[in-house]
Amino acid sequence: MTLREQINNDIKTAMKEKNNAVRDALRLLSSAMKQIEVDERKELSDDDVIKIIQKQVKQRNDAMSQYRDAGREDLYEQEASEAAIFEAYLPQQLSDDELESALRTIIAEIGATSMKEIGKVMGAASKSLGAQADGKRINECAKKILS
Repeated sequence: MTLREQINNDIKTAMKEKNNAVRDALRLLSSAMKQIEVDERKELSDDDVIKIIQKQVKQRNDAMSQYRDAGREDLYEQEASEAAIFEAYLPQQLSDDELESALRTIIAEIGATSMKEIGKVMGAASKSLGAQADGKRINECAKKILS
């Protein structure tokens, strides 16, 4: 079963259980996937779906910080619950130690020795670790190792 099919099945399950929060969040996710399919005229792979989910989680996290700054706890909670629902479909994220170890391996393979080569490291790390860690965490850890 593809990730897309799993999400559609979970929408149906949420509808049967009358779980409106999960249903609505997954419908937003499904809508984002359909939009990409229509715009780019292609069938989405699981990797494409994961990228879409990551983008949606990032949007929710950005909105959460803005709502918290504005004192809108009600909207903050809604965004937080949607982000948590979306994150359930992402692969297990690497711990900080695992990420650092993987980055050290990638840096050794590339032969990077200074911050000038951060672009090469980021490119290789994003390809190999893309679904297991977000770009911000990869960047911060790579900078720490290279400096």
